[in-house]
Amino acid sequence: MMAAELVKQCSNITLGEETDMCSIRYDLKALRKKILSLDFQNSIHVHDPQNSFEYLEVLYKIRQLSERLGNLDPGEEAKEHKELTVYADELFEMAMATLEEEFFYLLTHYKQPLEQELLSFRSTEDGSTDEFSSSSFSEEQSEGKSTQTVSSGGSEYFVADLIQTGALSAVRSIANFMFLSDYDKECCQAYINARQGAIDEFIGSLHIDKHSIAELLSTNWTKLSSLIRKWNRAMKVFVRVYLASERRLSNLVFGKLSESTANLCFYEISFSSVMLLLSFYESVAIGPPKPEKLFRMLDMYEVLDDLLPEAEFLFQAGYGDMVLTEYHEVLLKLGESARKTFAEFKYAIQSYTSSSAVPSGAVHPLTKYVMNYIKAVTVYSKTLDLLLKGMDRSYHHFSADIQSMTNSYPHFTVTALHLQSVAAVLEANLEAGSRLYRDGRLRSIFVMNNIYYMVQKVKNSDLKSFLGDDWIRGHNRKVQHQATDYERASWSHVLSYLCDDGLCAAGDAASRKTIREKFKNFNQSFEEVYRVQTAWSIPDDQLREDVRISISLKVIQAYRTFVGRYSSFLDGTKHRDRCLKYRPEDLEELLLDLFEGTQKTLQH
Repeated sequence: MMAAELVKQCSNITLGEETDMCSIRYDLKALRKKILSLDFQNSIHVHDPQNSFEYLEVLYKIRQLSERLGNLDPGEEAKEHKELTVYADELFEMAMATLEEEFFYLLTHYKQPLEQELLSFRSTEDGSTDEFSSSSFSEEQSEGKSTQTVSSGGSEYFVADLIQTGALSAVRSIANFMFLSDYDKECCQAYINARQGAIDEFIGSLHIDKHSIAELLSTNWTKLSSLIRKWNRAMKVFVRVYLASERRLSNLVFGKLSESTANLCFYEISFSSVMLLLSFYESVAIGPPKPEKLFRMLDMYEVLDDLLPEAEFLFQAGYGDMVLTEYHEVLLKLGESARKTFAEFKYAIQSYTSSSAVPSGAVHPLTKYVMNYIKAVTVYSKTLDLLLKGMDRSYHHFSADIQSMTNSYPHFTVTALHLQSVAAVLEANLEAGSRLYRDGRLRSIFVMNNIYYMVQKVKNSDLKSFLGDDWIRGHNRKVQHQATDYERASWSHVLSYLCDDGLCAAGDAASRKTIREKFKNFNQSFEEVYRVQTAWSIPDDQLREDVRISISLKVIQAYRTFVGRYSSFLDGTKHRDRCLKYRPEDLEELLLDLFEGTQKTLQH
């Protein structure tokens, strides 16, 4: 109820027509009794917000009587006039004190909690990223209540009634009367005290505890990651639902009286809670830039950045300057921390060394970690495009290669160039790691496995749009090159025993002996390759099948031809079965045992 409406309502109150001091004294005493009968704090009194309007009528009568008294000429009754004036003033002050208590009581007793469905409004994080729980590269690790939707700067958020509808009307009427009676400061302070209690209660319902910087720095990553998720959810619902509703309530109570007062009250009520939430983000931002923190750091940055339009709308220029200044500073710190963390990730790959080769030439844990890491990074590409601009000038780990790539591939985004750089650093590390293998054949298997794993990760994910088709084609060629090197080193010696070498077709004794030796040497050579390479591993089913087929096409064809041409030379030879141990079908079956990672031996 606004001031004019209140005056209109109270103008219907009937006062005595007499204007002498005697009648005024009589009316004031009657009003005092009325005040005492409306004691809102009396435990036997059944409270009803509508009683507030009756009380406001009493206050309006007291003010009218005070005005009549002030207009009287005291004449010879100056002393009595003064005493009555003091009595009227004290009565009004007592009544206003009670009204202030009623104002506070209405705000606290008739507050209305948010509905549970509103508490979940945009409170869950969209999508998921792989969890990188360790900085190690040894593991692979994503009354009825009303609500309104309000738009601000292209964003939407929900507002709800924080005070029951019946009580809200009384609250607004009391605020209007207190402002008309120059009790605006008392009104604002009572309002702030009541709503600060409500906001503290809401913060408590979010189950987020304040942590010191030292506590957060010493918290293990799994727990800290869980805390970050919880605070992100809390921040979203706090800004988009609770603060939006709190701002609306301030506007409803004070907006038509004084917009600046509504702003001030909202600011005073929310300041401490906003700073509490921001302090957590700031504390996490100043922690060490460990690679596993990047995704949660980007989550935090995106939450604050996404909420920025709402924050700027809620804390409009003026009273909210301190909040917005702190908000922007925390955003900057999170952005800088994310940049440092990404730089640390690349540096960690560059500096990673292993003292032993990966058993069986399988995919290195580093490869799995890095490729899954950068795959998860693509989800944040828009944010990273903003944060990584100019990074090459600030972090020496990224300087030369990124600048060169920018000149060569201007059509790629900043994030794409950085991911290509990371992939190149990984390849260089794998090349260094391959030198740990004494057997060149296994070295080729190792490089082939890892490059193929990288290619498949790129082809089957959003990484494809960041690294590009040319990258895929180039690395497919590298896979083929390593496969060719492996085949040449592994099977050229075996196949050399199946060459004619000028054997005499007539089948003389010397030729028969040579043929026997060739068969024996082929068997021994094949069996040695079998014994060694059944222990090697090609984890990818398709790649393993492709390599086996390629081997089979060369070995089986050569063996079948040699057997067809020279097996008859062994007819009548003693121990013929020792020379001609295998049929082509036997070898074809045995080749299926290669690269399974479990060593097998053929009985001689």
